[in-house]
Amino acid sequence: MDYTILDFLSLLGAVCLFLYGMKVMSEGLQKVAGDRLRNILGIMTKNRATGVITGILITALIQSSSASTVMVVSFVNAGLMSLAQSMAVIFGANVGTTVTTWIISAFSFEINISTYTIVLLAVAVPLMFMKKGSYKSLGEFIVGFCFLFMGLDLISAYVPNLEENPQMLAFLQDYTALGIWSVLIFFAVGIILTMVVQSSAATFAITLIMCSQGWISFALGCAVILGGNIGTTITPILASLSGNLAARRTAMGHVLFNVIGSVVVLFIFYPFVHLVGDITQAFMGLDPCDIDKAQELSMAGQTLLDEQGLKIMFDQKTVAFGLSMFPTVFNTCNLLVMIWFTKLYVRIVCWLMPARHRDTEEEFTLKYIGRGLLGTSELNLAQAQKEILVYGERVQRMITMAQTLVTEAPDSQPYIDNYNRIEKYEDISDRMELEIGNFLNKVAEGRLSPEGKKEIAAMLRIVSEIESIADSCLNVAKTLKRKNQARVKFDDWILAQIEGMFGLVDNAMDNMLVLLREMDAPDETRVIEAYNREREINNYRNRLRDDNIARINDRKYNYQEGIFFMDLISETEKMGDYILNVVEGVKHRFKEEP
Repeated sequence: MDYTILDFLSLLGAVCLFLYGMKVMSEGLQKVAGDRLRNILGIMTKNRATGVITGILITALIQSSSASTVMVVSFVNAGLMSLAQSMAVIFGANVGTTVTTWIISAFSFEINISTYTIVLLAVAVPLMFMKKGSYKSLGEFIVGFCFLFMGLDLISAYVPNLEENPQMLAFLQDYTALGIWSVLIFFAVGIILTMVVQSSAATFAITLIMCSQGWISFALGCAVILGGNIGTTITPILASLSGNLAARRTAMGHVLFNVIGSVVVLFIFYPFVHLVGDITQAFMGLDPCDIDKAQELSMAGQTLLDEQGLKIMFDQKTVAFGLSMFPTVFNTCNLLVMIWFTKLYVRIVCWLMPARHRDTEEEFTLKYIGRGLLGTSELNLAQAQKEILVYGERVQRMITMAQTLVTEAPDSQPYIDNYNRIEKYEDISDRMELEIGNFLNKVAEGRLSPEGKKEIAAMLRIVSEIESIADSCLNVAKTLKRKNQARVKFDDWILAQIEGMFGLVDNAMDNMLVLLREMDAPDETRVIEAYNREREINNYRNRLRDDNIARINDRKYNYQEGIFFMDLISETEKMGDYILNVVEGVKHRFKEEP
């Protein structure tokens, strides 16, 4: 029977269903886990051993080494994890991803899972319509699981049968009988295929079906899987492009780890494949390498006998077991060798990607977030949190600049420089508000738990209030500029009161930044202190308002001087209001819904 265009399109559709199922299943698990993954990564990466275990467990849990590696890149980018810690987690993630290969091979041939997928869908779909977020996420996971194996079953059905399509067999034989060149060709196929589908598990599933259908030998299947080990690094590379230097170094470390291990195995490819074959034979009673020989002899009309004199037949379960064992042995050996050289490895990565000296203080540069780091919505909130803290610290510098303008001579170079810096900082502040807001909106478009949605709403409020503080700093600078243009000079008493007001605002700002640093677990005493400081600022403003009227009446200074004085006091008092609003935003992130 001829293989038609419709059959080919059906095969592509089956692959798409498989990939979509894997995506939905992984996202469902990530959403169920939510902040637990963040806490696990924060707690269990204190040393190399726990970092490796964490990488294995998280990757096994979310069924995606790409997702876990992007997560690690995001954590490094957010300053939540060091480069050395990230390497240990990535080493473990490469081992953890083999759990997916074992699940695929087991369910593909041990159990006819497609028989049960419709039943599972009947259970999963109602869960997706429930109000409780955890039930919805569980339903999404089950639906993804069903789609994954439905797609795998359809791929098997639409892959052309070589017995019915001898022309395809002849085409393949041109590339499968070239010795080590065949290995390199299929190694490259594995790299390209995994880069395209961005999933080493999908490459494994396709390879498993190709081997089970007799398209390629077990050894060449191992070559494809080995290439997929390099191709899978494309996802964290893309995620790191808009990240900081530490994030790019983490992605580079992942690439080097996979490339070094794969190249070493290429040099000892056939001995390594035979080692995997021996391990497989110990468990399954058959060596997949012998199955390859039996197939070759069968095409020539000959047979291959085992030690008992029985004819060796093609066995899908043995091939599936061997293909799963190959990445397991490879990644485990790679881990056991590389883990002892983590510090040296980190130094090599830093040498390959050196830091360039640049003054970024007055450049518009987002330190922790980027447009490309949206792999895991819940965990990207940590990046936004760090960026908000940087935003707050930048605005605190604006307050200091505004305060220095009060006492500096209006024609002096320091005054001119500080005024220009405030204008530039305010422009940067506007852009930071926009970029952080856009980033949070993109995160909100993903799959979020109710807690995650509440966090985003609070963060958006916090960002808006911080920008308002920056606006007030610029307003202070403009008021001082108008005062200087009017040739008004403050007396010592006014200067002392303005300094006192700025002192109160500085204290409130320091308290606010502490709460931003502790946003995941705010100290209630700090929140109470914020309200007390705001009352102090308001009381001080009210007292100065009365004193100002009294001093104007007593002719201590003129009315115009008093107007500029109160304009400055009113604007700094507004800073206190905005600071308190930020604190309330932090508090409301964790306020229970009534």
